[in-house]
Amino acid sequence: METQTCLQLSLCTTILCFLVQCPLQSEGLGVNWGVQASHPLSPSIVVQLLKSNGIPKVKLFDSNSSVLDALVNSGIEVMVGIPNDLLSGLTNPSKANTWVRNNIVPYMSSNGVNIKYVAVGNEPFLTSYNGSFLNLTYPALVNIQSALNAAGYGGKIKATVPMNADVIQGNGAPSLAVFRPDISSLMTEIAQFLNQNGAPYTINIYPFISLHDDPNFPIDYAFFDGSQHPVQDGTLVYQNVFDASFDSLVAALAAAGPYGNMKIIVGEIGWPTDGDINANVEYAKKFNQGFLNHVLSNLGTPRRPNQAVEFYLFSLIDEDMKSIQPGNFERHWGIFEYDGKSKYSLSLTGANGQVLVQASGVKYLTNEWCIYNPSSGDQSKLGDSITYACENSDCTSLGYGCSCNEYLDAAGNASYAFNQYFQRFNQGPGTCDFNGLGHVVTKDPSKGSCDFIIQIAEPAVISNQYSSGSGGGGGGGSGSGVVGGYRMLWGSSASLMLATLSMLLHLFCFILT
Repeated sequence: METQTCLQLSLCTTILCFLVQCPLQSEGLGVNWGVQASHPLSPSIVVQLLKSNGIPKVKLFDSNSSVLDALVNSGIEVMVGIPNDLLSGLTNPSKANTWVRNNIVPYMSSNGVNIKYVAVGNEPFLTSYNGSFLNLTYPALVNIQSALNAAGYGGKIKATVPMNADVIQGNGAPSLAVFRPDISSLMTEIAQFLNQNGAPYTINIYPFISLHDDPNFPIDYAFFDGSQHPVQDGTLVYQNVFDASFDSLVAALAAAGPYGNMKIIVGEIGWPTDGDINANVEYAKKFNQGFLNHVLSNLGTPRRPNQAVEFYLFSLIDEDMKSIQPGNFERHWGIFEYDGKSKYSLSLTGANGQVLVQASGVKYLTNEWCIYNPSSGDQSKLGDSITYACENSDCTSLGYGCSCNEYLDAAGNASYAFNQYFQRFNQGPGTCDFNGLGHVVTKDPSKGSCDFIIQIAEPAVISNQYSSGSGGGGGGGSGSGVVGGYRMLWGSSASLMLATLSMLLHLFCFILT
């Protein structure tokens, strides 16, 4: 009788979930949660956002206590991150033990947070780092895993190193890929250690960066609808660059030793919605939904057919404080806006699944915007005022091909810059002055896809002494290779100053016209 009752309850629960569209969970699905924002959402709101959307896993870029506290008893699986600038200290076994004792043990001893991985560094072997972390990463990896073992959690928590795809050197076809010659022995050593400890190899793959940095990259090869430029590799055919990149890693691992069957996690993959001519809502939806449909079908890749792929979308929420060194798109990777509103319809469970559920409980500042007044103030100071506003806020939506490009004239560009500053500093006294050129209005000046935001009223205060480094992908540096028959560029060598000047130059062109 008890068994029958349990079965009836289970069936009723399943039917109820179907009727009310309870979010279904995909075990392979995860998201990256970064907090480089001027007004971050409360971690408790973000955790509820994850749960409402049935997202079972999250990858962090540090060990922020505010974030980990919010994840207590959530049931969400966590990859905790260690920023690159902490790697040097962690080459000392004692400091690695201290890090584990302070950042892992408190959350595990109470069974409060389901920590499964520790990411030791983030893309530490990017060529743009000029070898800064080459001698630090492996010792830190070994010491962190040893510290986890000593704390009694080595069987449950595995240390890994998220690598950028530029650690791979392609040779025309995925099957010929090997690790980059300058780090080949080091990568083999890391692969051996991960394999011995039952830890996964973690790789970040960014088709968008390939398209962004290579004008000859075939755009259809970045997506999942089939390509007019497929790559033939023996009997295998590659219709998209994701499969080619993934299998290039499989081949490189196999070439390095008996590691061709290692577990692989895709640590970051996604598409930005602004900040570049190819970064828009249409492409982001096409790529992310195509990728989800592709991997959730469990068809696998040509070298690993009929296998599930574990992955973390990049990213959950936009971050307006991220470095724009790789490009202005860096602040627009989220599937959600800065305030937890969904950007577009996306089914995380594959085709025809439930669309995204937005964040709830978000409070905003007063419905006031700061715009440019062409009839007052010192008009000769307009250029300086715009420069000041953009240098101290986020104007990355104003560039060529970006979301505000076709909707704003010169005055509109100035208004957008003024409002970004006004909102960044919480609509405070004097933040809409700009040498008398700004004034506050109560009518929303947004046009088309160009959104004049109202900022969050009660941003979270997120700080942690162990979180001094930056994290988050999107091609944090420069690197290149040839994968799947096409040249792959995974980053940009442009400096932050050049990126900022480029954006401001385009803005001034609007003003002059």
